[in-house]
Amino acid sequence: MTEWLTLETSDGPMRVYVARPQTASDRAVIVLQEAFGVNDHIQDVARRFAEHGFLALAPDLFHRNGVRELRYDQHAEAMPLIGAIGAEQIITDVRAVLDHLEVAGARTAIVGFCFGGRAAFTAATAAPGLGAAVVFYGPGIAAGPHAVLDRAGSITAPLLLHVGAEDPTIPAEQVEAIQAALKTAGVEFAQYVYPEAGHAFACDARPQMYREQPALVAWERTFAFLDKEIPA
Repeated sequence: MTEWLTLETSDGPMRVYVARPQTASDRAVIVLQEAFGVNDHIQDVARRFAEHGFLALAPDLFHRNGVRELRYDQHAEAMPLIGAIGAEQIITDVRAVLDHLEVAGARTAIVGFCFGGRAAFTAATAAPGLGAAVVFYGPGIAAGPHAVLDRAGSITAPLLLHVGAEDPTIPAEQVEAIQAALKTAGVEFAQYVYPEAGHAFACDARPQMYREQPALVAWERTFAFLDKEIPA
């Protein structure tokens, strides 16, 4: 079952897409959007988690600017929108979802894609006791105006990161910086770099970027990781 609900945040009302599993579950996943809003693809991702037995919620991180979603060819329009969403806005929005959930924080994961990958990493730095976090190709973690790598020591949740080896938005030096910072901070993590995969390689709604084999492996690893850290 799917529905939209509205949560109040300190910055105003925020829509949230909800996908519920067939049977009641005490496991939840917060799905954080790409740079294009809670579009059909992100809704589909939420449903995948619901099919795997998680209550899935995808908050509309664009709620402050009035833009609900953009097409994938509106990259230029998306950049200033995500550039305006800094760490504190992300933390505010994710906290509103966490506060809404009846599921314990230790039974909740945050999974983000693209801009949402940066958002998932950011939220994990401010959510002690979180069950797990997964970052799919999140640019801007190690460099840029909203970089949060200096907060890595605040992450208590096990962390899984997926990166395309040919992703120009996350160059090798940033991958290495993330690896080093997480090791230094003592975070439990695994970071996988996928050969012959670029940015958004797991987004099957973008055929020109989608790479089936790396995507399948990344999803298998994600579900295995979540089942280990937050078992049914």
